Amino acid sequence: MGLNTLGLAHDFLRRQVKPGAVCIDATAGRGRDTALLCRLAGSAGRVLAFDIQADAVRQTRKLLEQEGLTAEVIQDSHANMEQYAAPETVDCIVFNFGRLPGGDPHIFTVAESSIAAIDAGLRLLKPGGVMSLSLYYGGANGYDERDAILAHLRTLDDRRCSVLVCDWANRRNDPPMPIFLWKD
Repeated sequence: MGLNTLGLAHDFLRRQVKPGAVCIDATAGRGRDTALLCRLAGSAGRVLAFDIQADAVRQTRKLLEQEGLTAEVIQDSHANMEQYAAPETVDCIVFNFGRLPGGDPHIFTVAESSIAAIDAGLRLLKPGGVMSLSLYYGGANGYDERDAILAHLRTLDDRRCSVLVCDWANRRNDPPMPIFLWKD
């Protein structure tokens, strides 16, 4: 398959996250992004990971333990991340919107909480901080969240942040969209 959304997101993170960074994995899922953030931020960094599903929290904790990594893994909505970090203290936030692969297909992110989480993330990001948003859509969760997030991102003040939305022009079906945000 070659290049894909996950590869682009991880390349972006590797270029942006430095040792000592404060990072949030807003949608922990199986913990792969959490583990990457832990490796990039190093022992001097801080990583928080959120998921509403107990199974995702369990899988993330298990992966981190297997890899000898440490993060604060929290079973809570990404929309509540401001309860766990102070404004303008976070270097990087990662989102994977959609559902947990292999998980309950009836549980997936929804526009209302996802948009609230993006806005919370903007308040938490330091100037110069970044977000990586992978937008999975179609199937059981449909297109409502995708359309709402894209519409919301277009309303963000360009003096406050820059948003790059990428779309696969020649991929079949509903390929996930990589989106990158830089806070000014």
